[in-house]
Amino acid sequence: MKVKDADILIVPGYTNSGPEHWQTRWQSKLSTARRVEQAEWSKPVREDWTASVAKAVNEAERPVVIVAHSLGVAAAVQAIPQFQKPVAGAFFVAPPDVANPKIKPKHLMTFGPYPREPLPFPSIVIASRNDPFCGFDVAEDIAGAWGSLFIDAGETGHLNQDSGFGPWPEGSMTFAKFLTDLKA
Repeated sequence: MKVKDADILIVPGYTNSGPEHWQTRWQSKLSTARRVEQAEWSKPVREDWTASVAKAVNEAERPVVIVAHSLGVAAAVQAIPQFQKPVAGAFFVAPPDVANPKIKPKHLMTFGPYPREPLPFPSIVIASRNDPFCGFDVAEDIAGAWGSLFIDAGETGHLNQDSGFGPWPEGSMTFAKFLTDLKA
């Protein structure tokens, strides 16, 4: 699949992705990419966030490819039962451990638990060995339950702007390969 053949939905996490975040950069470079907006970025409500993701998927005109980071991964996965159109694939980066009672802020736990069955579309989960929001073993287990290809990003924090991931060329190359392998 090529970029022009897909509606690429950028699904940021808690507090949105800033101007230097890799998601924002990709959105500006990928001609068919658009951000799934949330009414409350700093006070996420599961029902509202999942409804926004489902609305974006259901309004798509081309096959959908989801690019989600952090809490955006949780919102996208929890929205799957509301999808009325098929999703071609999902590129999930740094999913948070929404079942961890130590997660902060606490209301992020309302996005859990994650489903434990294979996703109905091809997916990749990229996780860090030192992500403060999800243990590496938890991320690997989530990916296994979903039937996702799991990629070890090494010690890269939360794979966001704060941990040095503005441009993120390795992620861009991985996404390009993933997109090429998808069927329309």
